[in-house]
Order: sequence, then C-alpha cells, then structure tokens
Amino acid sequence: MARKEDPATEDLELVERSRAGDHEAFSRLVAKYEKRIYHLAFGMLGNRDDALDVTQEAFIKAYRALKGFRGGGGFHTWLYRIAYNQAIDLIRKEGRRTHVEFDETYVTNPAENLQLSTSSEFNPAKSVAQKELNRVVMDAIQRLPEHHRAVIVLREVEGHSYEEIARILKIRKGTVMSRLHYARQQLQTDLSPYIKEGKVREDR
Repeated sequence: MARKEDPATEDLELVERSRAGDHEAFSRLVAKYEKRIYHLAFGMLGNRDDALDVTQEAFIKAYRALKGFRGGGGFHTWLYRIAYNQAIDLIRKEGRRTHVEFDETYVTNPAENLQLSTSSEFNPAKSVAQKELNRVVMDAIQRLPEHHRAVIVLREVEGHSYEEIARILKIRKGTVMSRLHYARQQLQTDLSPYIKEGKVREDR
C-alpha cells in the first residue's frame, strides 16, 4: 500500500515547484484552498463580491510573495493570514455593512456548527426556517468586533484548533481563548431566541 503524503509536505513541494515557475503547481494550491479562503473571507465580510475579491487578491499576493515564504507554520497558515489581513483592510476601508448577504453556495452551515435549532414558532417550514436561521446567525457574526469575528469564523465555522488560530492571527493562544469566550457570549445574547438548550456550543 502506498504511503499517504502529509498535506503540509505536499504543500511545500508545490510551493517549491511554483517558485521554479511551475504554474500548474500553484493552480493545485489554489484548487486546494480557494473554498476555505472564501469561507473565511465571506465569514468576515458577509458579502459575496467582496469575499471573492479578497480570495483572488490573497492568492495573487501569495504568489508574488512565494520567494519570501519560509515554511514556518505551513503554507495554509500563511495563506489564511494573508486573506485575513486583506479582509481586515477592506473592513477598515469601507466600514461595517448594514446589510449582510447569505450565500447559499457557502458550504458550511453556521447555525449547525453553533448547534442552533429552530423553535416551533420560528419553523413554519424546516428548509425555509433553516435558511432564515443561517441569515440570523450571519448577521449576528457580522455585528461582532472584527477580531472576535475572526476567531468565531476560524474556530466554529472553519474548525481550526486554538494553536492554528493563534498562528494565523499572530496572537497568543490565551488571547484566542479570551476572544472566543467573548464572541460566544455575545452570540448567546444576540441569538437567544434560537439557541438550542440556551447556549452556543462549548468545546468538546
């Protein structure tokens, strides 16, 4: 049986090939991570067009900066950090949006990940109610301060560990935990009519 290659090792090999001018190698990195980077961008921005722009710019910046990539923490951590910084720059440039979109092509279900359920009065039709609940959740996430929004998206939506989030955001693990605690408390308040058993999911 062939040994399965470690994803981080595979990424580094693709990076080295990309540095040597192999465009197909970088295309493989794009294909591997574009949905995940879009998820982060959309979670931070709440707007499809902006999220697509940030995703595209993140890969352009990453490609241009490949020679400076040192490999510490892994390619995906480095790429997430670039995308996060792009999203933060856009938020500060354009300000907070008053209207948040819900992208039905957004693979991750935020309400499901936060373990929210619809009440009987909120659920005239299950599929319609679930979509509406997801909109409510996305609105609540967008009302969080940007740094707390980031840890919620990276942890609850993307499923990163505390250590990975700390590396992506270049902050201490304790800061990640503190921000996550604050964000969960705020979501619990904002989403109290829809929260299953009265609380947002705790770590298992």
